[in-house]
Amino acid sequence: MTINCKQLIYGIISFVPGFKGRRPLMTGGTDSAEYCYSVWLRHLVLGFRNKLCSKVPEVVAEFGPGDSIGIGLAALISGASRYIGLDVVEHSTLTKNAEIFDEIIELFKRKAPIPHGPEFDLVKPGLDSYHFPSEILTDAHMAKALSDERLKHIRKSILSMNRPGSIIQYVVPWTDADPLPSNSVDMIYSQAVMEYCTILPEAYHKMREWLKPDGFMSHQIDFKSHGTFDAWDGHWACSDLKWRLMRGKRPYFICRSTHSEHIEAIRDAGFKIILDLKSILPPTIAPGELNPRYRPLDPQDLTIAGAFVQARRL
Repeated sequence: MTINCKQLIYGIISFVPGFKGRRPLMTGGTDSAEYCYSVWLRHLVLGFRNKLCSKVPEVVAEFGPGDSIGIGLAALISGASRYIGLDVVEHSTLTKNAEIFDEIIELFKRKAPIPHGPEFDLVKPGLDSYHFPSEILTDAHMAKALSDERLKHIRKSILSMNRPGSIIQYVVPWTDADPLPSNSVDMIYSQAVMEYCTILPEAYHKMREWLKPDGFMSHQIDFKSHGTFDAWDGHWACSDLKWRLMRGKRPYFICRSTHSEHIEAIRDAGFKIILDLKSILPPTIAPGELNPRYRPLDPQDLTIAGAFVQARRL
């Protein structure tokens, strides 16, 4: 197991008074229209399959949109009536959002299959079929969703985010405000974001508060080391001191939460888990090498490299 020295050095330097560092790095993925289209349709298809929704959710909220609000734009183009992006650092730019919007429209107009294959091997969750979900997004539905008037309204909302009349709200940082009324959202989702959340219980409780009584959430969570170590599970062996130094004063950094911690926090927040689709990898760290915090865990917990979790509000 080898630590990423660049990550460690950057974390240490961030403690220097007055150090501002570089502009936050691109988070990856949402700068691609195909990625955004693929992710949204995967969440939507499995939401239908698990009977969490019977139509495209009206109001959707996203944790951690990243480089663009492209996944949210895919939701709006497919029929959602309002989108709220909740982030801790501002990444999204007006130019990128407008570019992504036009490209996603073309994918829906072509009824393009859900992007998959080698280029999308790392995108989770996997599906049994990647055909365009015509059984959900019927011709009649898409004719209304793709009407010129409706697309014009979405485009105008991109240019006037957070202004009166816009159906797009972008909140940064969401932790400094109470951006959503209780019982106001139909679906909350995230893609490889919740592993960065340092306040899991509070975050999941907030999601339950914001969701309507029949609302649901849908999260793809990655438990790997994200390049901090050469081993996918190396972060679970790292000492607490070394980890604090690596994290430094960055505005966001992966946590070392495990699958069981997320599941416990979700249930404690008042959710019923409907789907828990796990990605398994063999551990590379011997039990005796683990940080003491992780040694008491069920060994199976330390084989879970990712999970797609959908849950309904109780």
